[in-house]
Amino acid sequence: MLKYLTVPVTQFAQNCSIVWCDQTLDAAIIDPGGDLDRLQAEVKRLGVTLKAIWLTHAHIDHAGGTAELVERLSLPIIGPHPGDQFWIDGMVQQGKMFGFPRCEPFTPTQWLDDGDTVQIGRSTLNVRHCPGHTPGHVVFHSPEAKRAFVGDVLFAGGIGRTDFPQGNQQQLIASIKERLWPMGDDTVFIPGHGPESTIGEERRFNPYVR
Repeated sequence: MLKYLTVPVTQFAQNCSIVWCDQTLDAAIIDPGGDLDRLQAEVKRLGVTLKAIWLTHAHIDHAGGTAELVERLSLPIIGPHPGDQFWIDGMVQQGKMFGFPRCEPFTPTQWLDDGDTVQIGRSTLNVRHCPGHTPGHVVFHSPEAKRAFVGDVLFAGGIGRTDFPQGNQQQLIASIKERLWPMGDDTVFIPGHGPESTIGEERRFNPYVR
C-alpha cells in the first residue's frame, strides 16, 4: 500500500510529499521546492530509499530544489507535462522574482501526459494532465490508497491561481470537473498548500467550482 508524509517547505509553505511503498520501502518525492536538508532528514527517519522525483508543475516553490537534489542523489526527474518547459527555463528568473536562493533549471528524465502511470515499489499511480494553473500541470492519483496529489489545481475551499503566464481559469475549472471529480467523493487529496480535503467535500461546497 502507498504511504506518504507531507512536509511543508519554503517560505510559501508548499506541501512536499514523500510517498513510498510499504512493502519495498522504495520512495518518490513529490515537488521538492526547497529545504532539502530537512527533506533528506525525513527520508532517513522514515527508513525509505528515494528512487525518483515527481513534479506536478514547475513553479519555483514546487520545483526549485529539483536540480540540487539531482546533483546530490542522481535521481530521475519524472514530470511535469511539456507545457511547463518555459517555467523550467525561467527557474533562475523565478528565484529572483520571489526571493529564493538561486535555483537552476533542469531537464526532466521523463515528461508526463494524461493517462500515463508512475510506479514506486509495488504501488502504481495514475497521471492526469490538469492544465489551468500552469499549462503543464499534472496530478498523481492512487486509486488503491484513495489519495491524490494535486499540486496547485485544487485546495480546501479554493482553487489554483490563474493570473500567472499561460494560466487559464476556464481550463482549470474544466480540469477539476473532468479529471478530479471522477476520482470519487471519498478520495482524499493533498494540495500544494494548506490542509487536505476530499473530492466530495470540494465538489459539494467549494464556491469556485460549484
